Amino acid sequence: MGLKPDHWIRKMAIEHKMIEPFEDRQVRNGVISYGVSSYGYDVRVADEFKIFTNVFSATVDPKNFDTKSMVDFIGDVCIVPPNSFALARTVEYFRIPRNVLTVCLGKSTYARCGIIVNVTPFEPEWEGFVTLEISNTTPLPAKIYANEGLAQVLFFEADEECEISYADKKGKYQKQQSIVLPKL
Repeated sequence: MGLKPDHWIRKMAIEHKMIEPFEDRQVRNGVISYGVSSYGYDVRVADEFKIFTNVFSATVDPKNFDTKSMVDFIGDVCIVPPNSFALARTVEYFRIPRNVLTVCLGKSTYARCGIIVNVTPFEPEWEGFVTLEISNTTPLPAKIYANEGLAQVLFFEADEECEISYADKKGKYQKQQSIVLPKL
């Protein structure tokens, strides 16, 4: 399995619509950078967020998720409360090839501010907008800038195709169009 470079990412995005919209260079003028980089693609966070709150004293249960544990927010800047968490989605829509798996890591600009981005791997033949998990580990409110870079996706191409892809098993998060909450 090998890490794929910028020219491979560019070709897959243009010829196979692996990433839409696709920015074929690093955009960094006055923004947290996004677009293709040497060995990855820096995704942007969209302007819609679900921010966790304790207003209704809900319990977070992945088997029976209570939407009262969060508030919806749309805007150019999302404030994640101290020691709290928010969900968001990418601006980009992904179509992952059958022989590719991705790993997504938070950008250093946010990591150096105590903001951790967790994203599970995009499995072979997974498709959709990516749900992004944002943790504010600091005792201070933290700003997240919509339509700017938040995380970097690394693409790994396997030597052989898998027997069963995410599409084959009809994965529960396939073709998600918005921020998707936990499903059992």
